[in-house]
Amino acid sequence: MARKKDRIFPDVTLTVDLTKFQQTDKASHILNCYDWEEKNGTYKVKGSFKDIEDVFWKLSSLKRLDALKYQTDANQDYSTPTHVGDIEVVDTVMDYIKQKYSKELNKIVGDAVSIQYSRVSNKLLVSFQPLRHGKDISCCHFARERFITFYQKIATNLLVRTFSLDPTLKTQLKSIELEFPKLLISSDSHRLAPMSSVSVTGSYTDVLRLEEFLKSGAMSYYQLTRHQTQQPQTASDSASASSRAQSPQKEKEEACPICLDTMKDKKTLSRCQHSFCKDCLDRAFESKPACPICGTLYGHLKGTQPHKGTMEVSTNASSLPGNISYGTIVIRYHIPSGIQGEEHPNPGHRYEGAVRTAFLPDSPEGRRVLKLLQRAFEQKLIFTIGQSSTSGRTNVVTWNDIHHKTNREGGPTNYGYPDPDYLARVQEELKAKGIY
Repeated sequence: MARKKDRIFPDVTLTVDLTKFQQTDKASHILNCYDWEEKNGTYKVKGSFKDIEDVFWKLSSLKRLDALKYQTDANQDYSTPTHVGDIEVVDTVMDYIKQKYSKELNKIVGDAVSIQYSRVSNKLLVSFQPLRHGKDISCCHFARERFITFYQKIATNLLVRTFSLDPTLKTQLKSIELEFPKLLISSDSHRLAPMSSVSVTGSYTDVLRLEEFLKSGAMSYYQLTRHQTQQPQTASDSASASSRAQSPQKEKEEACPICLDTMKDKKTLSRCQHSFCKDCLDRAFESKPACPICGTLYGHLKGTQPHKGTMEVSTNASSLPGNISYGTIVIRYHIPSGIQGEEHPNPGHRYEGAVRTAFLPDSPEGRRVLKLLQRAFEQKLIFTIGQSSTSGRTNVVTWNDIHHKTNREGGPTNYGYPDPDYLARVQEELKAKGIY
């Protein structure tokens, strides 16, 4: 299980102030067993999730003059308070995590902490409480920080798409869920229209694989399509399914990862060496010129952001929490309402525009991120048209999967500052789209 957690948290940093320990020599000895660097009188320990977890518990066993501090930089420092703050989360994301990542969620809180949910003024809140009376509250703080990192990893890569399905075929949804265990599929069973809505939530790669899987006729009895256009089953689809049933070993050896059928006109990508049917790969590249398996980018990525829109940039002298040495970069996006194109979920239908404001520190790294975001905007990657994860409305302009800070304060869970890893994290997201 540790290996799986390390994939979720590939690189974790713990900031330690040795002056808070009664036995600094013992604390120093613990740190010397790991990769660390000293900065402004504090020690930053870097490593895998398991390494940092080990450091934390070893340090927690030592007597302290004061609570262990969590610092965002030399000037922003937060001692562990007696109360663990609630975290506001999005219902769609939290529901997905609880259903598809319940084991990982249990590992995050551990045996000493319970995770609780409450609703205040239509806001879903997550809180952390010690299971045993008198237990060190720092365990709850550590669980909270792990949850924030995990939540953001999932939320920034989550995609919601709506398909149309013949209501008479909804009994087959369980079979699809078995084929795609990390996709959350929900249907509107109350609708009586010829084609009913089916919502699919999951990572970009998994949703794309499902779409290609269904389009290819790999399970020919599914007549599920995008954009409310039913695709009929063809004779070749039935023949293909029959062929697969007769030769399971051949399918295992030569199956296309997208359609799950035997390779037809095999094409191997040059950089990552993954192979697919040529037609399947061509269709996948129409959505995103990247390997559907590993995400390696091939060519220039173009998004589905509406053509009309502006990105205005200004600066002011006020600083953001955790960045008191710098001013603030203010980004104002304006995407007007309009008519959806062929690349959008419902071509010909109107979509509702959006006005969004985001903030960056006016530091060298912040200005570098600004230039990358400007390139992403030009490539139409900042926004898309779909379903709002907060209101649930469809046919609206929504954020794509490039994370923005839309609040000046409030920390990571409120999309604000301080968040010392944000600039590095957003650069990783942009790099995945070929922007670096």
